[in-house]
Amino acid sequence: MSAHFLRKRETVNQIAKYVLMAAAAISVLVTVGIVYVLVSEAVVFFEEVSVWEFISGTSWTPLFAVPTFGILPLLSGTIVVSGIALGVSIPLGLTLAVYLSEYAPDKVRETVKPILELLEGVPTVVYGYFALFLVTPLLQIVFPDLPGFNMLAPGLVMGIMILPYTTSLSEDAMRAVPNSIREGAYALGYSRFHTAVKVVIPAAISGITAAFILAMSRAVGETMVVAIAAGQMANFTFNPMEGAATITAFIVQVSMGDVSHGSVAYMSIFAAGLVLFLLTLTFNLIGFFLRKRYRQAY
Repeated sequence: MSAHFLRKRETVNQIAKYVLMAAAAISVLVTVGIVYVLVSEAVVFFEEVSVWEFISGTSWTPLFAVPTFGILPLLSGTIVVSGIALGVSIPLGLTLAVYLSEYAPDKVRETVKPILELLEGVPTVVYGYFALFLVTPLLQIVFPDLPGFNMLAPGLVMGIMILPYTTSLSEDAMRAVPNSIREGAYALGYSRFHTAVKVVIPAAISGITAAFILAMSRAVGETMVVAIAAGQMANFTFNPMEGAATITAFIVQVSMGDVSHGSVAYMSIFAAGLVLFLLTLTFNLIGFFLRKRYRQAY
């Protein structure tokens, strides 16, 4: 190789290094900026509202004449709807991922996977009205006392909505497992099912966990489906048969309403946003430690 070529390659490598470092720094700075805005604005809110009232109160009516600021109703609604969605998406998505990765012929995989990924392109408002006008009436056949606004229908629909995240990413992680590992399991007498469950899934646990965390974040941050089908009345309950509001639905409701900028009601969206951030961070940390422990076990 000529000296000129070597210098050129070294220059390109250095440029790529600095570009990648800049991209990483920007992502970190954006995260720090988000945290700074949430915390700084939430501090202003907590100067007017006690922290204890916020974290222990069971009534959330910041827009009423006599406002109350207990976050538990919004938190319970978020947890219930997201829990239903994950309860649908995780087992179904992992089952489909195992089938597509270990059993499905190439033609079936090439057909089914793009169809699943098309679900990501459907507007969330469509899912919301689908939950309200189709899923809810069907559920009312089984549960006659089910009200028009409830958390069960949007939770089920959200589970289908986030299915591409759990299926596609989990399948990609399993497909990335080297075939030599599968062949070793077959040589030991494992069946295809036991190979998938006891060998492939543990080997791909990092990618599968990332898929579940992404799906969870998508469910917790969803707005339109819950706002349309679950109602927007903050209700402290863990009963999925009742209506409720979520943190994101409240933030959108206030942001697009007539609440004056700088008022306590307006500043409450930053406190709610901070809770949402901490909730997502907690789930990410749980996923990280579970993944680490699972790796050590295998």
